[in-house]
Amino acid sequence: MPTIPTTPLRPRDAETAPAPTETTQAVTDAAPAANETTPAANETPPTPPTKLTLEARLAATTAQMTLRLEYAALAHAVNTAHLPTPTTEPDDTIPLTPTLQPAPTPYPTPVAALLQRAHHRLLTAGWCAGTRTDPSGALCLYGAIHAEAAGNHQLETSGMEVLMDTIRREFGDLDSIPAFNDAFATSRVPLRTLDRAALLADTRGL
Repeated sequence: MPTIPTTPLRPRDAETAPAPTETTQAVTDAAPAANETTPAANETPPTPPTKLTLEARLAATTAQMTLRLEYAALAHAVNTAHLPTPTTEPDDTIPLTPTLQPAPTPYPTPVAALLQRAHHRLLTAGWCAGTRTDPSGALCLYGAIHAEAAGNHQLETSGMEVLMDTIRREFGDLDSIPAFNDAFATSRVPLRTLDRAALLADTRGL
C-alpha cells in the first residue's frame, strides 16, 4: 500500500486573526482623544476657609455662652415656677448698721488702759490721716490718745512714749507719731501698732 504524505493543517487566516477594523476601534475606545480636556482641569479649586482671628473666636464663644446661660435661666424659671416664694421673717432682717463690739477688759495699769481706750475709740469712731480729727469724727493716733487722756498731760505723755517705743521696735527710728500715722492709707497697721503698745505698757506695769 503506498504511503500518503501528511502535511500539517494550517488554520485559516479568518479564524486566527481578528479583523483589522475591530482592533482599531478597541484602541480608539480605550484611549481618550488628545484634544479632549478632562472636567477637573476646567473646575476652579475650592477656596480654603478663612482663619478666624482671636477676637472673632472670643466673640463667638461669648455669644455661645450667653445663649447657654439664657437657656439655663429660662429652664430654671420654668422648673421652679411651682415653688412658693419664701417670705422674710422679722428675725431674718439684716440690721442697717453693724453691731459695735464691746470694749475689752481694761488693763489694770493706767498707761496701758489709756492706749487700750484709744484703740477702741479708733475702732468705733474711725481712723483718719493728715489731720487730728476729720469732720466725721474720726481721729488719728495722736488725736485718740489726746482725747482719752482727758487733760491728764502726764498720762498722755507716758502713753505717747510707749507708743513711740513700739513704733521704733517694728519700723525703726521715726520722727513722730503723726508722721507714722500719716504714712499709711488704711488703719490696719496703725491700729495694730497701738494695740501692741497697750500690751507693752501692761507688760512694763505702766
